[in-house]
Amino acid sequence: MAKPSQGLLDTSVVIDLNVIDPDLLPEESAISAVTLAELAAGPHATPDAEERARRQDRLQWAAATWDALPFDAEAARMYGRIFATTRAAGRSSRARLADLLIASTAAANGLPLYTRNPSDFAVLGQLLTVTAL
Repeated sequence: MAKPSQGLLDTSVVIDLNVIDPDLLPEESAISAVTLAELAAGPHATPDAEERARRQDRLQWAAATWDALPFDAEAARMYGRIFATTRAAGRSSRARLADLLIASTAAANGLPLYTRNPSDFAVLGQLLTVTAL
C-alpha cells in the first residue's frame, strides 16, 4: 500500500510520535494551531518538574518542526458542521472542544486526520477521513 502523501497529526500523535512506526505516517505532515495550544497548556497541567520539562521540550520541538495550520474562517465553518454531526450522534461536544477544532482544521484543509484516539472522531466519517495509529 502506498504511503499517504499528506495528513494532519492530532495532538495524541505528536505526543507519541517517537513510538509510532514512521511508515504509518504521511510523507508530509501538518499540525493545527490548536495542537500547539494543547501542547502549550501541557507544562502547566502537571506538578511534576521533570514531566513539565519534557512537555516544554515537546512544545518547543513541535513549534520548530511545523508551521501550524491556523484555525481560520474555513475551519470555523467546518466546525459548525462537525458540531452538528457530533450533537446529532448524541456525543458531547463541549468536553471535546480541542479535538473538534483540530478535526475542523483537517477537514477545512482537505487533509486526513491521524490520531491515536479514533473513537473521538468516529461519528465524523462523512466529513473527515480519520486514520487510526
